Amino acid sequence: MALADSARGLPNGGGVSPAAGSGAAAAAGGGPGGWSSFPEIVELNVGGQVYVTRRCTVVSVRDSLLWRMFSQQQPSELPRDSKGRFFLDRDGFLFRYILDYLRDLQLVLPEHFPERSRLQREAEYFQLPDLARRLAQARAAAAARPAALHRDGSLCADEPPPALLGYLEAEPADGGGGGGAVGASAPSPTASRSPSGGPLLTPSQSLDGAAGRRSGYITIGYRGSYTIGREAQADAKFRRVARITVCGKTALAKEVFGETLNESRDPDRPPERYTARYYLKFNFLEQAFDRLSEAGFRMAACSSTGTCAFAPEQGGPADDKIWTSYTEYVFCRD
Repeated sequence: MALADSARGLPNGGGVSPAAGSGAAAAAGGGPGGWSSFPEIVELNVGGQVYVTRRCTVVSVRDSLLWRMFSQQQPSELPRDSKGRFFLDRDGFLFRYILDYLRDLQLVLPEHFPERSRLQREAEYFQLPDLARRLAQARAAAAARPAALHRDGSLCADEPPPALLGYLEAEPADGGGGGGAVGASAPSPTASRSPSGGPLLTPSQSLDGAAGRRSGYITIGYRGSYTIGREAQADAKFRRVARITVCGKTALAKEVFGETLNESRDPDRPPERYTARYYLKFNFLEQAFDRLSEAGFRMAACSSTGTCAFAPEQGGPADDKIWTSYTEYVFCRD
């Protein structure tokens, strides 16, 4: 990224020469005009996600990339988006943890956080060696212990050992000859991975014992509207479905929709918990139905509500009618 290269290429690695008269002030605020060049409150656009924070927060770690940007450069030298926010082309969702670390220099992650490796890469990019070291230690500790298996069959450890599924199948049978049963056991060839990358349990591991797939419900909802004018159906103007929402267990939603699932409104939900804040990255109901059908779901119920309102015309009576509907489809897998 050009921004990182220009920041790394500053004289003295972005610092100020000891010969400069105001060494202490330069270390805290950058160049002679460092304090007055940037506003006290800065707005950042990181990969499309907007963050608002104090300037002292982003420059809290000396020699980091953000410190060089906001203390050794001028505002006119940094890229901005169409609304004037400072732009960084990085992962906007993971940047929240970078910003939390800059506030108090503490690493606090959710209990089930599967993206430590990606966050470590972001820490290395922003030149935060202490944060990168802590994340590397956490990953090493997670790799040294067996991954935990939730009740719904999802694995929660970061980068779990690939032999875990075979290990679970090798439990000794009740009664005598347990050792022989263990020795004869082997990883099942039927173990596979879901479309979203998560592991699927084999029939012997499944809680419901049906074809190695977790049973459950997923609800698909959407809101649509259209306008009917004086000529009734002749003037009907349909508006495109803006968003398709997904409600249900996190693990099931990720298994069915994979990369097409937008988790930005609920990014840290553990796999065994339920959510009603996911939505899809596409706007075609039939595409969602196809994915559910391929995953073995069937429609169990459907409900819809509608309201009508009048839209006043400029300089005339309210003749147009706006119909708004909300529809939900409930799918289940036994």
